Amino acid sequence: MSLTESEVVRSWSCVLFDLDGTLTDSAPGITASLRRTFEAIGRPVHSEEELLAYVGPPLIVTLREREDFTEAEAERALEIYREFANESDIIDNAVFPGIVGLLHTLQADGIPLALATSKPISRATRVLDHFKLTQYFTFLGAASDDEKRVDKADVVRYALDNLAERGVDVSRPVLIGDRFYDVEGGAANDVPTILVEWGYGSPAEAKGALAVVHSVDQLRTLLLGQAVAA
Repeated sequence: MSLTESEVVRSWSCVLFDLDGTLTDSAPGITASLRRTFEAIGRPVHSEEELLAYVGPPLIVTLREREDFTEAEAERALEIYREFANESDIIDNAVFPGIVGLLHTLQADGIPLALATSKPISRATRVLDHFKLTQYFTFLGAASDDEKRVDKADVVRYALDNLAERGVDVSRPVLIGDRFYDVEGGAANDVPTILVEWGYGSPAEAKGALAVVHSVDQLRTLLLGQAVAA
C-alpha cells in the first residue's frame, strides 16, 4: 500500500518513531540473545525465522504467547535475556542507512520527534546515546523497566502526553514503525501509522496502516507533507 500522486499528505504536528526495525537494525542482536537464552534455560532453540517474530512486540508478552512458560518461567527467561542483550544491544546493532539524515532534516524543519518503543527505557536510552540519536528527540517514550508500561498503545499515549506537557502540538501526530503492533498501538490512540519495509514485519501486517514506504527518501517526502508517487 502506498499513497498516490493525487493524495497530498497533511502536515504532521509531531512524529513518533519505533526503535527496533525502524531506526536500528537490532534483529541480529535480539535473535542471538534469544538463542543464548533458550540454551541457558534448556529449551529448544527456534530457527532464525521463528526468532524474528520476537522482534518488535514486548518480549514478556511474546514469551507468554509463543511458549508454554508459566509466569515465573517467562519472567526468568526475560531476566536472562536482558543479561545477554546488554551486550548485543550495542555490538550487534546498527542504525539503518539514511536514518540520521532523516532525523536531522525533520528536526531542522521544526517537527518535534518522540520515541515510542516497547523496549525498556534504560536499554532504549543506552542505544540512542550510543548511536548519538538522542539529540533529535524531544521525548523518549518507552516501556518502563518494571514492565508496568509495555503495550504499544500505552507507550504511544505516554509519548503523546509527555510531548503535550512540553508544549508540543499533538493534534496531528503520526507513528513510524515496522510491525502490526505499531499499527494497533497507533490506532488505539487515533494516531495513523506509516510502516517501513526495511523492518521486520510482513506484508500482511500492513493492514490498517496509512502507508508503507520502501525507502528513507520516500518516508522523508511523506513526513514533510508532500505527495508521494505510488
